[in-house]
Amino acid sequence: MTSDNNDFYAALIHELKNDLGLLSMTLDAIPASGEPARDAAVDAARLQCQGVTERLQQALLIYKFNHGGFHPVIDAYSPHDLIAEIGRRAETLSHGRIRIQTNVDGAVPPIWFFDRDLVEMALINAIHNSLVYARAAIKIQARVQDGCLTFSVRDDSEGYPAHILASLADGTPYRARGTGLGLQFARLIAQAHDNRGRAGQLYLCNDAGAVFTLALP
Repeated sequence: MTSDNNDFYAALIHELKNDLGLLSMTLDAIPASGEPARDAAVDAARLQCQGVTERLQQALLIYKFNHGGFHPVIDAYSPHDLIAEIGRRAETLSHGRIRIQTNVDGAVPPIWFFDRDLVEMALINAIHNSLVYARAAIKIQARVQDGCLTFSVRDDSEGYPAHILASLADGTPYRARGTGLGLQFARLIAQAHDNRGRAGQLYLCNDAGAVFTLALP
């Protein structure tokens, strides 16, 4: 693919992402009608639109990574503030269907160095996936483990299928619709955080549900 074609497709992805962002804002402005079936349909459309918007943004950033244009902006941010913001966004996305819990361990320092925007995108994508499969609850956590700041999204779903866990373990991206792109994106974000030769990691496991964890050195 030529450079001109690459630029065209990148611009197209960006334009589609912006158009869907406007559509998402329109859906957000639709008030609840009090009719459960109608409100559930609007909520589903809103969640789907936001999910597609985020996948396009992930595709654009993966494109930039593959073409040398992916540069994380590492700075000092508050993990406490990030968890609080992510919790509020998750509550907005859930529209009361799923109970959202947040927790920041006492050992988490007030400041850590990371790219806040990229980490937020990865966590929101994980929350989108959890909202689809969770039965009743999602828990968003931050703690320090093995010298890394970890952000986790836990739900009470049936957990990750075995082939997704295996694909992450052997480094092969799982190319399913939505899930594969999001996991590939999250892994790139984790590995882009490097401190004294130690790169961040993405971990998935099942523990009374699916557990998504970003570990940042």
